Amino acid sequence: MTPADRLAAMETGLKERLHLLVDALPAGELPAAERYLEFLSGHAHPFVRALMDAPSNPEPLSNADREALDEGRRALEAGDTVSDSELRTELGI
Repeated sequence: MTPADRLAAMETGLKERLHLLVDALPAGELPAAERYLEFLSGHAHPFVRALMDAPSNPEPLSNADREALDEGRRALEAGDTVSDSELRTELGI
């Protein structure tokens, strides 16, 4: 059995155990279990869900995007940065 096969078998066994545990839960605990499993899977937060659903091949960067990134990198290398508190003060937040 290959390592990948062993891992797949272990995952299958764990999932079967989880199914048994869910089946054994009292009805009153099911909503809490659902929230926790959603949290663990990352699907509970809309931002995480959007990231998970995002296409794997993003749009190519435009020339303007590349120029802006290069400008930011040059500023960072030159030490042209501000602290979080300075930025908040500047933005009035």
